Amino acid sequence: MPELPEVEVVRRGLSDHAVGRGIGAVEVLHPRSVRRHVPGPADFAGRLSGQTPTAVRRRGKYMWLVLDSGDMLLVHLGMSGQMLVQPQGKPDEKHLRVRMSLDDGNELRFVDQRTFGHLLLDQRGERAEVPSSVDHIALDPLDAEFVPDAFVRALRAKRTEVKRALLDQSLISGVGNIYADEALWRARRHWARSTRGLTSAQGSELLGHVTDVMTEALEVGGTTFDGLYVNVNGESGYFERGLNAYGRRDRPCGRCGTLIVREAFMNRSSFSCPVCQRAPRSRG
Repeated sequence: MPELPEVEVVRRGLSDHAVGRGIGAVEVLHPRSVRRHVPGPADFAGRLSGQTPTAVRRRGKYMWLVLDSGDMLLVHLGMSGQMLVQPQGKPDEKHLRVRMSLDDGNELRFVDQRTFGHLLLDQRGERAEVPSSVDHIALDPLDAEFVPDAFVRALRAKRTEVKRALLDQSLISGVGNIYADEALWRARRHWARSTRGLTSAQGSELLGHVTDVMTEALEVGGTTFDGLYVNVNGESGYFERGLNAYGRRDRPCGRCGTLIVREAFMNRSSFSCPVCQRAPRSRG
C-alpha cells in the first residue's frame, strides 16, 4: 500500500497539474471506486463536474483536492490506486475506474487494479480544509504542526508492540509496513518489543528514524515495490534500492551480514535482522 512518501509524491503532482483547472465531464466506470459516496456514482459525477481545485492537501496516506465550492475530493489509493494525468484521447488503462476531464486538455484518471482505493466528495471537518472523514487521523511527522514530544509521550503510554504503535493512524499517520520495518532496522529494535520499555530518548530516536527514512524515500519518488505505485506521470519511485529490511528475506543484513528473516505480523510480514534486532524473550 502506498505510504506517506508515495502519497506526497502524488499530491505534489496533482498540485502541479490540477490546481486552477476546471473539471468538466466526470465518468465513473466502476461504482466500487466511489462506494463511500453514499448518494451514488451519478451524484458524485454531477457534483464534481464544473468545480475547480484550489489546493491539494494530505494527511498521512490520505490526500484531497480542495474545491472552489467548499467541497473536498478525498483520494485514498488503497493497495493499488493510481492518480494519473493523461492527455484526452489517450487509450484507457486496463483498470481505469474514474475519469475527470480538465479544461487544459488533460484528464485526471483514477486507476485501481484491486479496487481497494476510493474517491469521495466530502465536507470540511472541525479543522480548516480537512475533510470530516479524516479529521480524526493523527498528524504525520512531516506536518509542520506535528509535535514530537507529544508523540513520544503517547507512544510510551501505549501498551502494545512497537510496530503496532507505529501503524496506529490515530497515534501517528502515514507510516505503513515498509517504513516501519526500515525505521525499526535503523533503530536496532525488534517489531515485537513493547512500547512500555521505551525511554524518552529511545522514543525520540525511533521517531527520528521514521522521519529520516520517509524523507529519504520522498527525495527519490517513494518506493515501487510491487510495480503498482507510480506518480501522476506513471513513473516509479526508486527507494526500493535503499531498503535494508523490508522484502529482503534471506539477504544479508547491511550492518552485520546475518540473513534477514521474515515473520508473520497482522496478516502481513515483518522483516528484521535476528542479530541487530533481538526478539524479546516473551511475546505475551
